[in-house]
Amino acid sequence: MFVFPRLPQCFHVPYSALTMFLSTNQKERDSATAYRMTMEVLGTLVGAAIQGQIVASAHTLKHCLNHSVSADHPMNTSVVEMGDQIIKSPASSVDFLSHMKDLYMIAAGVIGGTFLLCTVVMFLGVKERDDPYAPETEKSIPFQKGFVLVMRHGPYIILTASFLFISVAIQLVQSNFVLFCTYAVDLRDHFQNIVLTILLSAVVSIPLWQWFLERFGKKTAAFCGITWIIPFIIMLVLIPNLTVAYIVAVSSGLSVAASLLLPWSMLPDVVDDFRLANPFSKGHEAIFYSLYVFFTKFAAGISLGVSTLCLQFAGYSPRACQQHPPVVHTLKLLIGVAPVAFIATGVVILLMYPITEEVRIKNKFSLDQLRLTLYCKRIVL
Repeated sequence: MFVFPRLPQCFHVPYSALTMFLSTNQKERDSATAYRMTMEVLGTLVGAAIQGQIVASAHTLKHCLNHSVSADHPMNTSVVEMGDQIIKSPASSVDFLSHMKDLYMIAAGVIGGTFLLCTVVMFLGVKERDDPYAPETEKSIPFQKGFVLVMRHGPYIILTASFLFISVAIQLVQSNFVLFCTYAVDLRDHFQNIVLTILLSAVVSIPLWQWFLERFGKKTAAFCGITWIIPFIIMLVLIPNLTVAYIVAVSSGLSVAASLLLPWSMLPDVVDDFRLANPFSKGHEAIFYSLYVFFTKFAAGISLGVSTLCLQFAGYSPRACQQHPPVVHTLKLLIGVAPVAFIATGVVILLMYPITEEVRIKNKFSLDQLRLTLYCKRIVL
């Protein structure tokens, strides 16, 4: 369990950093990033659909359907009291647990096989280009020195801090959405379709955000895309209705797409800005990307820890048919108020991000000049 969560990062960090080695052209890198994120979200959609269909029967609370219970009298996880009669939950039976284990083994085999196939395709199909800006004789900077240089680079700190708060907000919604649908708005039979709707909306809207950032700039696109979700998550909390839930799902997909696309599209611009500030360094790309992946995982850890502690203090009981009112109120806070606060903080930090479209174009011109100068020196030598 300790090793497994870290193994995907051994793939994800170099896979993400490959963007810098596909092309020196900023527009081509942005297009590659948009294509990559579209395929990632599409893969998440397909994976969620496949796994959801396989393990769906392991998460139906059929023992709750015929016994209406108010939130003031929550049921126990393993038993349901009806007068003198006690109805046992099938979730506690050995056969049910064995069935659940078999379903998850099948889902793991399907997803694992698909992951391996895609990795082989990437390894055989992608050609890596070396850093075109540094001299051929330049050695890679040591990790310790590179780490210090990267952490002193202002635009990177601002971008990372901004999307750290935004990622915490998105992770809070993601990690508590199932519980929210199950216990707070009574949509337990629809949450899987709602999640698929969010992912489908995100897949469709990524090309829209790519067009938007090319026309209006990445900083503007990030601001509009991230803040778009705020009124809709408030609406979902205040109006617990199935129709509203699907409207919120479609609208939230736009912000999910922006939160996935924009940071990875802005990160290469930060690396270019760092290159101009440190023209004779080499091998720093992996440091930028690995630290950013670390902060995204750190955000996931923060959201999970906050959610677990809040629900524990509220008295959450796993797989209960109903929860105490404090649990319902806590879920509404974790879905509504907390994400809005984190998003607002992240957006305020993002306003200080210094790489505007004018700066990005200026950096592009300066890097082209640097590349031309180094190329001419190599020819002369």
